[in-house]
Amino acid sequence: LHVSTRWAQLECLSSCRLPSHSYYIWYKNGQQIQSQTSSTNSGNFNSADSFSCAVEGHEDFPSPPVCVDGQTCNRVIYTDRSICAFKGSSVDISCTYSSFETIRSKVWFSPERPHQWQSPSQPEDLSEDSQFAGRVQVLESETGRSTLRITDLTESDSAQYHFKFTTRSFEWRSSLPGTTLTVTALQVQVSRITVHQSDTEAELKCHSSCSPAGRLSYVWFKNGQKVTGVETSSFKGRVYPGDIISCALKGHENYGSPPVYVPKLPSVSVSPSAEIVEGSSVTLTCSSDANPAAKYTWYKKNGDPDLHPLSKEPQLVFSSIQSSDSGEYYCTAQNELGRRTSEYISINVKCE
Repeated sequence: LHVSTRWAQLECLSSCRLPSHSYYIWYKNGQQIQSQTSSTNSGNFNSADSFSCAVEGHEDFPSPPVCVDGQTCNRVIYTDRSICAFKGSSVDISCTYSSFETIRSKVWFSPERPHQWQSPSQPEDLSEDSQFAGRVQVLESETGRSTLRITDLTESDSAQYHFKFTTRSFEWRSSLPGTTLTVTALQVQVSRITVHQSDTEAELKCHSSCSPAGRLSYVWFKNGQKVTGVETSSFKGRVYPGDIISCALKGHENYGSPPVYVPKLPSVSVSPSAEIVEGSSVTLTCSSDANPAAKYTWYKKNGDPDLHPLSKEPQLVFSSIQSSDSGEYYCTAQNELGRRTSEYISINVKCE
């Protein structure tokens, strides 16, 4: 192979209006050129080398690497800078690449997992990583294109992924960003409610921070049973105490959202549990299993609950309890889906 040299002037351009005092970063074969800070880079360039640039402070958004002469310089171009995917789904991370010499080896790796490598400076193939065992496949549908397919995605797969190749005299070890994968789980959000005496009329949304292209089909579950006739991200219905509702992507039912439900019957406790003496410190605690999390309110029996809530915290604290505080107390646990009321707890304050 003959490496030719030619003089050229490279210019870093953007369709955005940049400040006139902007500084630029230049990369040769993916490695930063320390001496270059202007928007132009001129000189004699080898046909084997590729160049890219970025605005200082925005290094995560560099230009694609370009060949100065021909199309067979050393370079890697990722199809996507970032991908968002659902837990339990599959993802294809792709790049195109070219090399001035014959490629001897190719590998996909994550620079965030050096603790898994035998040598911290030598990236290893993801297929050798125990976290990805049986879930990684590399596809080459055409010359110069490589696709990393990861199946059964978990949230711990969220990372940046890079491709590198090695020839007889060159190794592509770019400091440029690869493809960032973000794996998110589904969540049920309560978007609208109408509260009735015995139930709540609710509209629920199956939500994720991902916004994937295309129409997705959803599955809703109520008390462990699939809700028929609903395949959209929205579910409307009546929710009763004891109901448990969750959602999943169709075809990925094993990776459903955490369930949402009305608070369970609150439990109440008193501390200390021994005899309560006037002037001592006493704490009443209210707790309930709920999703979304419950908000708590404490009341005293025979008081006006609308006018005299004693506390809007899980704990009702008497720093110096008095005999006049004797009586029966109860709490409520409420979330967006409904409210439950505890049983009474009796407090009997003895004179010192």
